[in-house]
Amino acid sequence: MMLKSKISVHSGSPQPFDQILQQAGQIIFGKSTEIRLAVACLLANGHLLIEDLPGMGKTTLAHALARLLGMEFSRIQFTSDLLPADITGVSIFERDRSEFRFLPGPIFAQLVLADEINRATPKTQSALLEAMEEGQVTVEGITRPLPRPFFVIATQNPAHQIGTFPLPESQLDRFLMRIALGYPDRTAERELLASGGRRSRADELHRLISPEALPAIQQEVAAIHAAAPLIDYVQALLDATRHNPAFQHGLSPRAGLALLSAARAWAWLDGREMVIPDDVQAVLPAVACHRLKAARTAGNAQIEDITQLIHSIAIP
Repeated sequence: MMLKSKISVHSGSPQPFDQILQQAGQIIFGKSTEIRLAVACLLANGHLLIEDLPGMGKTTLAHALARLLGMEFSRIQFTSDLLPADITGVSIFERDRSEFRFLPGPIFAQLVLADEINRATPKTQSALLEAMEEGQVTVEGITRPLPRPFFVIATQNPAHQIGTFPLPESQLDRFLMRIALGYPDRTAERELLASGGRRSRADELHRLISPEALPAIQQEVAAIHAAAPLIDYVQALLDATRHNPAFQHGLSPRAGLALLSAARAWAWLDGREMVIPDDVQAVLPAVACHRLKAARTAGNAQIEDITQLIHSIAIP
């Protein structure tokens, strides 16, 4: 029995995540791979960074996933004057009760859209570090847990645009994946233009799975088997990045764990109980590009660099 059958809605219906991918694809045209990567990132209990030009559908994708997954949604518009307290929350003094009361910030949601994250200062960006790593925030010396599941989708504009602050490596490493939606192909763009846009359609989507079920599904994903030869293959890829002159430095052991987590989610979406090299190759660009600095430029590695890396390593 395939693992996905454990969460089927009822006999004879498509699996919930098949439906989620299908309906999200009706909102974001021509981007089935990117949508699947976003869902795999959630299933792997990670966080997602979407880097692209304005108007590519980044925010619409976040809205669509929140609706389909039934997750409590919060949007934070990052600007240069945003303060950490605007994200985490603040305590106010209630005179009639003579005590302080904590007002939770927008970070206290199940799916948080950090829109244009690189328009805020590094100090404000750092307000997300503890939340994304530990699933909690500490305000005024008191640690408060965040809801579960907890999923951050951050969008950022290209670094060459005016008014952006580059994300430091420690912040980038908190994101399991980074994707770019890019321009739609001609057919998809024609359909988009003819339909008049799909942002309003995202609000009409209905929940296909309970968010309370997601933690158990994430545990199921984490239990997908990775055989010893597969782990050898992942280790060979990690080692290759550390000795490749195309990169300033290689992938860390934590990046290797992230790669395995993402590959397990990709395998689960295919209904398989074990990871195969194709799963690793499918998620490697999204997991590795933002963690690798290109030796030739000051920017991150490109998909072409990762493709060459994949071709240089023998498949077990």
